[in-house]
Amino acid sequence: MRILVTTALLLAAGAAFAGEHVVSQKGKSFQPGKLAVKQGDSVRFVNDDPFAHNVFSLSDTKSFDLGSYGRGLSKTVVLDKPGTVEVECAVHPDMKLTIEVRK
Repeated sequence: MRILVTTALLLAAGAAFAGEHVVSQKGKSFQPGKLAVKQGDSVRFVNDDPFAHNVFSLSDTKSFDLGSYGRGLSKTVVLDKPGTVEVECAVHPDMKLTIEVRK
C-alpha cells in the first residue's frame, strides 16, 4: 500500500513541475518557429488568425492531429517522449514548427 501511495505522489509531483508553452498561429505561421521543451511539458496552440488551422504531427516522437479550429480557440498537446516533433498545418502547408523535447 505504501508503494502505491508513494508512486502516486511522485507522479503527481512530476506533473506539477511540467511547463506549458504557448505557440501562436498568426499570419499563416507558427510563432515561434522553433521551440525547446522538457519531456512532460505541454504546448498550447492558439489560433490568432481570422481563419481555421489544422495542427498535426506525423513524427515518431509524438503523432497527433488537433483537427480544424478557428480564431480565438486553442488546443493542447502533452509531449511525453524526448526527441524531435515536426509540426505542420494541414490547411497551410508552408506553416512548419520544430519542437525539441529533451529529458
